[in-house]
Amino acid sequence: MTIEVKSVTKVLRKITVLEDVNLILESGTIYGLRGVNGSGKTMLMRLIAGLIRPTRGEVFLDGKQLGKDLSFPPDMGMLIENPAFLDSYTAAQNLRLLAGIRKKVGEERIREILEQVGLGWADKRKYRQFSLGMKQRLGIAGAVLEHPQLLLIDEPTNALDTDGVEMVQELLLEEKKRGALIVLACHDFSILQSLSDVLYSVKEGRVTPL
Repeated sequence: MTIEVKSVTKVLRKITVLEDVNLILESGTIYGLRGVNGSGKTMLMRLIAGLIRPTRGEVFLDGKQLGKDLSFPPDMGMLIENPAFLDSYTAAQNLRLLAGIRKKVGEERIREILEQVGLGWADKRKYRQFSLGMKQRLGIAGAVLEHPQLLLIDEPTNALDTDGVEMVQELLLEEKKRGALIVLACHDFSILQSLSDVLYSVKEGRVTPL
């Protein structure tokens, strides 16, 4: 998979949130985004995900233009901002619902990923009873559930303890090994450095190599 972000500018309410961004992103690579809150990191991910459209410029996925030839990348997992799950469902029920959309994975994979992220497959607690850390773990599980070709991961270590941070790093490296294209934003620069093959600085909407 190749993603090309070509001369992209995004203006929201007369504020330029991304300015003349040019990137070429390839499979099997982790791209790290470093920047303060409000710098444009999340906006760039939302743009690549097809959740917003550029004011100027284009985003191409394997030569097909997002918003024209494709509405969204067809094989994508993401954790952007707060994970959204059904309050009255358990972790396993929420993942079954997610898996049922494309029917790519079954119960065995759901059990496997819940164990990997440290949530019990048979745990009967509802999502509304989860701690912030548990919610984050389920969000990560949902993102990597189907081993997608494209992963957009924004602040995955939020609310996680040391074991949780290590789990995230292991999972992302596993997905990279499988050939995923991963875009990662993390406030902990040491984690970003250790995981990323390519690092970018995002500052006031401009994206430059580090």
